[in-house]
Amino acid sequence: MQFGIATVSLSGTLEEKLRAAAAAGFDGVEIFENDLIASPLRPREVRAMLDDLGLSCMLYQPFRDFEGMPGAMRQRAFDRAAAKFDLMGELGARHILVCSNCSPHALGERNRIVADFQQLGELAATHDIIVGYEALAWGRHVFDHRDAWSIVEQVDHPNVGIILDSFHSLSRGIPSDSIRAIPGDKIAFVQLADAPKLDMDLLYWSRHFRNFPGQGGLAVEAYVAEILATGYSGPLSLEIFNDRFRGWSADLIAADGLRSLRHVEDAALRLLDRPAAAPTPPAHVRPEFVEFTVGDEDVPALERMFGSLGFVRTGIHPTKAVSRWQAGSVNLVVNAQAEGFGHDFRVAHGPSICAVGLVVPDRDAVAARAAHLGIRTVDDGDAPGNLAFPALRGIGGSLVYLIGADDVDAMWDSEFTPTGAVVDDAPLSIDHLAAVVRIEEYLSWQLYWRSLFGLQQSFQADVIDPSGLVLSQPLQSADGALRVTLNASEALGTLSSRFVEHNVGGGYQHIALATPDLLARTASMAQGGAEILPIPANYHDDIAARFGLDDRRRDALAQANIFYDADGNGGDYLQLYSRAFHKRFFFEFVERHDYEGYGAPNASIRLASQERYKYAAVDPD
Repeated sequence: MQFGIATVSLSGTLEEKLRAAAAAGFDGVEIFENDLIASPLRPREVRAMLDDLGLSCMLYQPFRDFEGMPGAMRQRAFDRAAAKFDLMGELGARHILVCSNCSPHALGERNRIVADFQQLGELAATHDIIVGYEALAWGRHVFDHRDAWSIVEQVDHPNVGIILDSFHSLSRGIPSDSIRAIPGDKIAFVQLADAPKLDMDLLYWSRHFRNFPGQGGLAVEAYVAEILATGYSGPLSLEIFNDRFRGWSADLIAADGLRSLRHVEDAALRLLDRPAAAPTPPAHVRPEFVEFTVGDEDVPALERMFGSLGFVRTGIHPTKAVSRWQAGSVNLVVNAQAEGFGHDFRVAHGPSICAVGLVVPDRDAVAARAAHLGIRTVDDGDAPGNLAFPALRGIGGSLVYLIGADDVDAMWDSEFTPTGAVVDDAPLSIDHLAAVVRIEEYLSWQLYWRSLFGLQQSFQADVIDPSGLVLSQPLQSADGALRVTLNASEALGTLSSRFVEHNVGGGYQHIALATPDLLARTASMAQGGAEILPIPANYHDDIAARFGLDDRRRDALAQANIFYDADGNGGDYLQLYSRAFHKRFFFEFVERHDYEGYGAPNASIRLASQERYKYAAVDPD
């Protein structure tokens, strides 16, 4: 199947958009009329550029305010159509999008609309052009693809078909199974867009908040499955209106766009139980280790931090300055090598989290899926001397190691010599990985985790930092074994933005560890000298009133600097934070009881507490 993208989806001039689409690997583009009008290139020159880039003009769009126009306006509409058909001949375009009329002058008489399209079909036939009729969600008389199909069916002309657009259908809640009534050969073209679920005017929602499939909350995969079930074999194309996309790199957006189409096609084929081009996302995935890179001068401080949090050094690499630290089922790796990937990452980013290891059922299958999605596997030239497992480029240039489920024990046995230290048997596991990314990469990394590992969204939280708004999007696997939160901010003074600045790009800001008894673990950490983020007493007075906590419970949480939240359904959540290590990363400890969130109501208080150390002289958070 061919993949396309509308030029309106990308930033820059028409020429820059075409180059970005070609570089990403698209087969063709929809040329948005305004992009052509604003270009100094004549249509024949645009066609020559398309030919040179290996692209086709799949669709010319949009042609507005056509059907049902009264009097002289009707003839003017046909004159405009004839001019556009001539222009399309110069572009080499065979399909045109006619969107349902929004003009206040448009008449809704069905027979008049049908007659207009029959006549337009005759005119299109003389130019060898296919007219596609699209129901805009805010159309004056036609705003449902079922109505558009009824008109096309009544027109009954070989040069007139329907264009299906996922946003226009799904934003209005139109059942996707209604597409089954449309023969595949009458679908002229398919446009795809996702969007976050918002309650607002449809036109405003569409013009400002669309995003790629796999970045929003609409059921685009099921929509595409219904289209493929009709026998449709034409292109799948992206039409995205998004204010942020227009300000970001066209190359980044184009690459994400192609990944999203491969992802949504793959998901749709699986819904239809048809063969797909890539292995399925892994059924189970869990974190096995987190790797930290630090210089020799920082190793003692980091090891003191780990020790105060209850970790012990259980392994030493026989030839490298690398060690293994454990607590419960959690593995932390300290990499102080003076060469290799960890060293290079540290030079670029400072002391930081440079890699995570994920256990999957079939590491080669995940690597093959990554290749299909355009996610690069790092070879030994990029990261020499690292683990003998496939490694993918991850957030901020970090690595994501893919470890086969049967290879875990052998990996630790072969890489580390045991120290003989005894690991505390108190349960501890990785609850989630929290990353901060540049705002322009916020949606990109969501697509990465969703398309490759099959993680699903929960509701985005808008977190109030003392210096601005932070967006936080949780993602998790179906079984909850892998959870990732992505955070980004446009406000330069927020903790998230400062992290990106200090880290010279995105990265993992903290690791959340789950324990069944946070109060007991906190007491143990206090004895070990752990530096815990203090919380204002006002906070605990407030939660006692909000949740009906008795004085004993309130005082215990306050003394331990523990956050608390409850979901109203019997579930609750406790959180505690360490101080940050050289402004780079910190730890969170959580206790869950039938609670699926991340303590979002507490985030603003935590950020305010960390803000107080912004100008601290020693080891600020």
